[in-house]
Amino acid sequence: MSGPRRRRGLDTDRWAFQPLAWEQDGLPTWAYGFALRGLLTRRQMRAEDLAPGGALPVAQVVWTHKRHEVRARLWDRADLVAKRVSSPAQLVAVGLALAARRWCPECRRDVGYCIRTSLGCCVRHDPDLFTDPDPDVSVVPALPGVLEEVSRAA
Repeated sequence: MSGPRRRRGLDTDRWAFQPLAWEQDGLPTWAYGFALRGLLTRRQMRAEDLAPGGALPVAQVVWTHKRHEVRARLWDRADLVAKRVSSPAQLVAVGLALAARRWCPECRRDVGYCIRTSLGCCVRHDPDLFTDPDPDVSVVPALPGVLEEVSRAA
């Protein structure tokens, strides 16, 4: 026999006696598919636009995947709050930050994609990545086989 035998059935304050539950790490625990209705995982909370709001998990679900025990913490729907909505000022700030990441300091223009921090400028200024004969043409990074196909199509 491997490991301690789990005693089935748990008497909880919140849900009374649960015949399919046991206690693990201080939380009521169910096998996958046997948890009570009204308990949500983080992914389910995100799908319903809810957030924990400081609430702690009240239970967990356990299953085995590739010989490893996997746990999903569960929150009670009654303890959850609506997810915060970004203010217009926050959305503007994020938009400006993303625009700054697209700005090339060498070209002094918006290149249309986020510039790699390792380069510090757009791919037009890195001879290993791109050779641009016409600076007025939109920037297309050189990928193996892509430029040949574009030139054949033209």
